[in-house]
Formats: sequence, C-alpha cells, structure tokens
Amino acid sequence: METDVVVVGGGIAGAALATVLAREGLDVMVLERRTSYTDMVRGENLHPWGVAEAQRLGLAATLIEAGAHLVDSTVNYGDGDDASAAEERATPLGRLVGGVAGELNLAHPTACEALVSAAAAAGATVHRGVDHVEVTPGSPPVVTFRQDGQQRSAVGRLVVGADGRSSRVRRQAGIALERAPAAHLIAGLLVDGLDVAPSRNVVATGDDVWMVTFPQGGGRARIYLCPGTEDPQRFAGPDGSERFLAAAAVDSLPDAQAWHEAIPVGPCRTFPADDTWSDEPFAEGVVLLGDAAGHTNPLIGQGLALALRDVRALAEAMLEERSWDHAALADYGARSAERLRRARFLGQLHAAVWVAFGPDARARRRQLKARWEQTPELMAAVLGIFTGPESLDPRVCTPQFRRRYLGRAG
Repeated sequence: METDVVVVGGGIAGAALATVLAREGLDVMVLERRTSYTDMVRGENLHPWGVAEAQRLGLAATLIEAGAHLVDSTVNYGDGDDASAAEERATPLGRLVGGVAGELNLAHPTACEALVSAAAAAGATVHRGVDHVEVTPGSPPVVTFRQDGQQRSAVGRLVVGADGRSSRVRRQAGIALERAPAAHLIAGLLVDGLDVAPSRNVVATGDDVWMVTFPQGGGRARIYLCPGTEDPQRFAGPDGSERFLAAAAVDSLPDAQAWHEAIPVGPCRTFPADDTWSDEPFAEGVVLLGDAAGHTNPLIGQGLALALRDVRALAEAMLEERSWDHAALADYGARSAERLRRARFLGQLHAAVWVAFGPDARARRRQLKARWEQTPELMAAVLGIFTGPESLDPRVCTPQFRRRYLGRAG
C-alpha cells in the first residue's frame, strides 16, 4: 500500500495529526493496536493554552461534542488557609488565554475515540487491531504490520511515531531517549458521586500527599495523588482504591468526606512521575510525536497540550514544506525539544514546592506564595502551567531563576 503518511498510534496525538492532514487532502494511514480504548489513568486535562491549540487545529468542537467538561477555575486548599480565603484566591482559568473560557476535562478513551473517528471522517484510512508493527527508516520508509492474521506493508513519504511512552517506532528508528529520575510517584483513580465543585479543579496538600481533582461532569472526576517515592505499593491490592480515597480526603478540604465516599469506577494505578525527552526526535523518513518523543512530570498536566502543540507544529511544517526533508524535520524537532525542556523545568519547580510535606514545608510554601504574588516575573512561572511553556521568557528556565523562585533552599 502506498500513502503519503503512516501514523503509528491512534491516540490523541496521532489521531489529531491524521485529522488535520487528511482535511488538507493528504493520503493518511493510521495504525492502531487497540480495537477499543481503555482507561490509562492519564491524559484527561487540557489547560487553557492547550484548548487554544485545539481551537487552532479545528478540533475543539470535536472534543466538546464528545462531552469535554469546561472548568473555569482552580482552587488550592491547605497550608493554613481557611476554605473561604482559598476560594477567593482561586485561579481564574477563563482569563489567562485570549478566547479561551477555561480548561477542558475529558476521559482519555472518549477523547481518543472522538479524534480517531474525526480522522476517518476526514478521509484517513484507519486500521485498528494492528500488531507486529515494524518500521524501516529510509527514503522512503517502509512499515510492515499484521492485521486479522495477515501480514501487510505500506510505503509512505513519512512515518510518524505516535505510539506513546514505550514507542516501538522510536526504538526501531534508533532515536535516543533521555530520562531523569522520578521526583515522586503519582497515583490516579476515576470516581463517580463526587459533585462538590463541578466547575472547579480542586487542589489540596495533606500530611503526606498532594491531591488534585479534575471534574468531568455529572459527578464523575479523576483524582490524582502525589506522594513521595518511598512506597510504590501504597495503593496496590484489592483494597487499594479504598486506601486511595482515604488519603484523598485531605483535612483542608471543606467537604473532605465527599472524597472519602466517592465510588471508584476505574483502575487505581501508580506510576513514576519522571521526565523523558529526545533531543532529536526524528530519523530518515521518521518523526516522533507526543509522548513518543518524551513526556514531562504529570504533576503539571502538560501532556495533552504539548501533544496538540506538536501536532500543529508538525502539520505546519509538512504542509509548508512538501519535501519533508531533514531540514524541515530538524526544525520541528528542535522547537519541540525546547518546548519540552521548558515544560520539564516548570515540572521540576512545582514538584519541589508542592510534593513536600510537614510543618516546615507548609511554612515555606506560605512564604514562597507571598513572594510570588508580589513579584510578577515569579508569578509568570506559576501561571506558565496554564499559559504554556512558550509564553515564558527564556530567562525563566535557568538555574538562576530557580534559585529566585524557590528562595535560598532552591
């Protein structure tokens, strides 16, 4: 089979790119191993800057029609503040990026299904239930795969590896991946019956966990907990969900019991909050997209927005430079790597502040928050989570800024 583009991976990044390119008349083939999408306990919050990217790509309506839930603020409880004071200082998500009313929360399987359906509707050829994918880089690159027990092959002008963190395409293309040790752990659980703040993301710091809740509407929400790295089995086992919800009911929450009484409706999983990146996410005839090229600490929730930004950058490069040569891929790769580097820096800053526990850590956060509120350039790093890494002055992502941001202990 001959085509313009073979996209390996029909998740959010791959399906979004396929939709954009197919709408522009390119012949696109998508290879997806799953016949249905399941709860991966990640990738369900789109910050305002990511919503703006979805709008630019013409995909925001697709996500909203699939049931994406609008959230207009984030409230942060804890560190000695009473609930009313915390709510008065809630971050107004609808005022940070022009033309964006807030964040969108949507179940990852639902988002994937909506986008891969949009790709098919735009004219992309979507193969699901595919396995044994082998990519041979070159000019042109060749892809072989198995579907319904039959071996098939495709020749394209470009292969896009959008097959996630454990990307086979990356390994087969010989693209190096760097990794930083996990700063902490992160555990997640999908629940029903939690409708105490339907239009707000809720953040709270407890004695030994940092907690964030993303409502999805109708009482459904995703809860994440970030403990240290000491006990990766803390929420494992048949009663892991119960222990998870007990830990999520942080004392500083005004309705803590509601978290304790929420109903689990998905798996409870724990994974390391690490960083990975590729300095050159491309090879001859092959380019990586989304998590295949690297991911940041999920604490700051940049994954979906970064994926859509990469989609826009790669699509623009492909549509402007029809040769898709090394120079075009190198420029895309350099810009993508820089965005990921800035996001990684933000993640390291915020992990140092928020995943720290005990009286000394709480007192330090109160002091730091007072400094941030009085210093606009420091506050820019706080808001950079919502406005995106490209909104930051390049001088922010330096050791000198880190010391200023974190104080003497930085």
